[in-house]
Amino acid sequence: MMHADPVAWRELAQWAARTSGQFLRAQIEAGASAVQLFDSWAGSLGEADYRRYVQEHSAAALSMVEEFGVPRIHFGTGTAELLPAMHEAGADVIGVDYRLPLDEANRRLNGAVPLQGNIDPALLAAGRETLYAHADEVLAAGASAPAHIVNLGHGVPPTTDPQVLTDLVTYLHERTRRP
Repeated sequence: MMHADPVAWRELAQWAARTSGQFLRAQIEAGASAVQLFDSWAGSLGEADYRRYVQEHSAAALSMVEEFGVPRIHFGTGTAELLPAMHEAGADVIGVDYRLPLDEANRRLNGAVPLQGNIDPALLAAGRETLYAHADEVLAAGASAPAHIVNLGHGVPPTTDPQVLTDLVTYLHERTRRP
């Protein structure tokens, strides 16, 4: 649609940006201390198409909450090559999916942008030893960034035992507790 009918695409993307921005505002007005613009499809684009067809609309959504001064996180799946462009859209923090190590994401962003991510959701079912070893790797790679918010590198698989998440959070708090 972006290429075949750019006028329709622009109208749709403008609507989506307004709606997303309104939803981000509603979250802040309800007490959220940070918001995230989540784009599961951005990674299907090359950088040129992202910049030409999507970036301005992401920027429009993010700008609708700039006045609140809360951190604005921009996340997309498969966006390793788009991280700088996503940051330029107005994000304060860049979410990184599980495919790209955080130290590499930090390098691509010139060490200047806080990162969020990027525990592989598939490892939630891999057993505690494997999951915690992976979490330690994520923490180590994230330490290269100016700041790091630990999160999954995409959504929680529906079959995940909630206790695994609770235990992972406890483990991460123990590993990152400051004296």
